[in-house]
Amino acid sequence: MDRRHRHAMGKVAKFSEEVTQRAGQLARTAKGTRELRTAMTVLIPGVCRVNNATTARVLGVGIATVVRMQREIRSEVAGDKKTKGHWGGRRRQHLTEEQEREFLEPWIEKAERGGVLVVPPIHAALEERLGHPINASTVYRLLARHGWRKVAPDTCHPKRDPDAQEDFKKNSVKRWQKLPSGT
Repeated sequence: MDRRHRHAMGKVAKFSEEVTQRAGQLARTAKGTRELRTAMTVLIPGVCRVNNATTARVLGVGIATVVRMQREIRSEVAGDKKTKGHWGGRRRQHLTEEQEREFLEPWIEKAERGGVLVVPPIHAALEERLGHPINASTVYRLLARHGWRKVAPDTCHPKRDPDAQEDFKKNSVKRWQKLPSGT
């Protein structure tokens, strides 16, 4: 195999004997697929001498996931096992939830006085507060987070009388029918 192909294959990850043993133990006692996959991220490259990209393809995960799982086993063997952090959260938030509530306060007062709220003024005020343009969808998500919803107009008048409507349908003269002669 020439140099170009060896380089294209990528580097094979190397593990200490302790890490490989821990991975084998983890594979034998795995209670779920995640634990088994974590063990396999060390065992596959160790036994088959393949790189992390091939390991990722075999396991059906991304390369970054393979590296992260390998790091978990290495840190566990080294004795600095950390509790897993959470990936969730609002990483790209413009305002904290408290700041959002504070921002929406004047709009809530306006709504309580019977005003109809439309998004463009809220959007403009939020852009002014942040000091840069934002998408309208950001405003809609903000409103949804705080329990606001779009109120569509009713399809019928609030004072309608369904019985009177039915009576009218049954007893009215149809305009498309000919009227009796003499009327």
